Amino acid sequence: MIWQTSRFQIDLSQPRVMGIVNVTPDSFSDGGKYLKQGGSFAGVHAHCEQLIRDGADLLDIGGESTRPGAVPVPLDEELARVLPVVRHAVTLGIPLSVDTYKPQVMQAVLDLGADVINDIWALRQPGAARVVARHPSCGVCLMHMHREPQSMQTAPMDGDVVPQVLSFLQHAAHDLQGLGVDKARIVLDVGVGFGKTVAQNFSMLARQREFLAAGYPLLAGWSRKSSLAAVTQPDMADRMVPSVAAALLAVERGARVVRVHDVRQTAQALKVWVAAQ
Repeated sequence: MIWQTSRFQIDLSQPRVMGIVNVTPDSFSDGGKYLKQGGSFAGVHAHCEQLIRDGADLLDIGGESTRPGAVPVPLDEELARVLPVVRHAVTLGIPLSVDTYKPQVMQAVLDLGADVINDIWALRQPGAARVVARHPSCGVCLMHMHREPQSMQTAPMDGDVVPQVLSFLQHAAHDLQGLGVDKARIVLDVGVGFGKTVAQNFSMLARQREFLAAGYPLLAGWSRKSSLAAVTQPDMADRMVPSVAAALLAVERGARVVRVHDVRQTAQALKVWVAAQ
């Protein structure tokens, strides 16, 4: 199984680790940790390089927090955060994903050589799908989100979410293929925590293999999510072990990419999993 992206054909016969690079002051886990006051990107660049040494197969750069209740970031501010990091990261020799829903940001990062567009809105914002469709080979991750970040957890989904999420993702992928995007470019993300209750999130993990019926590789994003805290009650600093456990369970149930903060620990755990296959 190959994920076709701008510069790389990513072999998904083995699970891949996507390292999270938040260029934000307010992300729920590590906002402001690497981008220092005064606009210096040295810490972010060093973080990218460290994630690769830790075992990241891809990097995922985001300039806008999508935590529940997050305030939207103006276009010019997101570009100012993301573009300097993209310019550096495209020189590091591994695939680069950018987490954005704005078509202008998508176009700008693709012009710089980014490989994947990772969109929580599944390209539903006006013009976003056209940007991806115009590009000859970039990869795309389509995620399910109920409502939008400001209200998704105040009024989460009702009922059995698995068939609802599966239907949404199937239609989103079908529509994108209808614009000429090859199936090999598409990966799906069920959107853990994006408008679902704790019980619904864990039901998606328990029944994750049902999402494979859509016929696309799955990306799992459990890292440091509040649902893990809900069942373990750890402080934020202690969510690493639950996050690694969730990543392993997701891979065991068919995920081909895991998007994580704790790259070194996840990569080591996956090596054990691979050795036991």
